[in-house]
Amino acid sequence: MDSTDTAPSTMDVTNPTSSPADTVAFIGLGVMGYPMAKNLRAGLGSDKILLICDVNHEAIKRFKIETEGQGPVFVVKNGYQAAKAANTVITMLPTSQSVKDVYLHPESGILAGCIAAASDSTSAPDQKLIMECGTIETDTIQSVAEASQRVSSTELTDTLTFVDAPVSGGPMGAVAGNLTFMVGCPPLKSPTVFPIVQSYLKHMGDPSGIFLCGDVGTGTAFKIINNYLSAITSLAASEALNIGVKAGLDPKLLSDVINASGGQCWVTSKSNPVPGVMPNVPSTRGYEGGFRIELCAKVLGMGSRLAKQVGARTVLDQPTLQAFGEAMGDERYKGKDARVVYKWLNESQRPS
Repeated sequence: MDSTDTAPSTMDVTNPTSSPADTVAFIGLGVMGYPMAKNLRAGLGSDKILLICDVNHEAIKRFKIETEGQGPVFVVKNGYQAAKAANTVITMLPTSQSVKDVYLHPESGILAGCIAAASDSTSAPDQKLIMECGTIETDTIQSVAEASQRVSSTELTDTLTFVDAPVSGGPMGAVAGNLTFMVGCPPLKSPTVFPIVQSYLKHMGDPSGIFLCGDVGTGTAFKIINNYLSAITSLAASEALNIGVKAGLDPKLLSDVINASGGQCWVTSKSNPVPGVMPNVPSTRGYEGGFRIELCAKVLGMGSRLAKQVGARTVLDQPTLQAFGEAMGDERYKGKDARVVYKWLNESQRPS
C-alpha cells in the first residue's frame, strides 16, 4: 500500500471538523479489511465518524454506498490525515513494507500525523490509540512499536499507544464478524488501554475471542504460531480425507467420524476441503473466496523463521512448504483457497 496518495482523484477528500475523540480511522479495505471496516461502521453507531483509506478507489466508492445511513463515512488520503483527525486508527495492511510506509513515512505516515495533531492542539495532547491487525513479520511490528514509543515519550507526553492485534478466522469470519483477535499491548498501559481496544474489536470479532497475549509483538507471535499449525493441518487433513476418498469411503461420513474423534481439527470441522461435504465453504465454490494458498505458504514461512529465531526444532514445516510450492506452481490451483491442496493431492499420482 502506498501511503502517500490513497484517495480517489474523482472524490473529494473530506476532513471532518468533529472531535477526534468521536472519530475512528480504518486503513486497508482488502479482502479482510473491507468486511471488518463494514462491521466496525455498523457497530460504532451513527454518532461516530469513520474515516476510510485505501489504494483501491472502487472499494472506497462501494464502501460508502454499502454503509449509507449507518453513520458518517469520510475519505482520507493517508495515515497522516487519519491520525490528525482521529484518536483511534486501525490498520489492516498486507505487507511489512506497507506497514512501514503507512506508519513511519515522515510526511504521510501515522506517527507524523500524531505529532502534527499534538502541535496543532492548544491544550494537552489527546490520548491516541493506533493498532495494526494484519499478520506482519515480528521485526516490523517491533520497529513500529519502538518508533511509536520514541515519539510518545519525546513529543507526545506519553499519550500514544501502539498495539498489534492480528486476526484469525479468514474472510468468512471477517464477513460474519466473529474473528479472533490476539492483542499485544504495553504492560503498563494494558489495564486502561486493553478495554478500549476491546470496545472497537468487539464490533469485528467475537467478544470472547479477544485475547490479551502480552507485550506488543506477542499478538503477532501468537498469530504466526496459530497460522503455522493451521497451514500444516490443512495439508494433513487433506491427505487423510484423500486417503478415504481413494478408498471409496463417504467423505461426509468420514468427516463426521473424524470430528467426533481424535482427528478433529478446524479444517475438517469448519472449512472441509472436500467439495460437497460442507455448505458455504471455499471447496464448494471452486476454492474461491478463502485464504489463498500463497498467503498460507507465506505465513507458514513466517512461522518457520520464528522457529529458527528462537531455536525451536521443527519437522513438518519444510515438507508442507514444498507441497504448497508444488501446488502453487500449477495454474489449476494457483490463487485458490489453501484447502485446494486436497484437490491437488486427489488429482496427483502417488510417486512410485
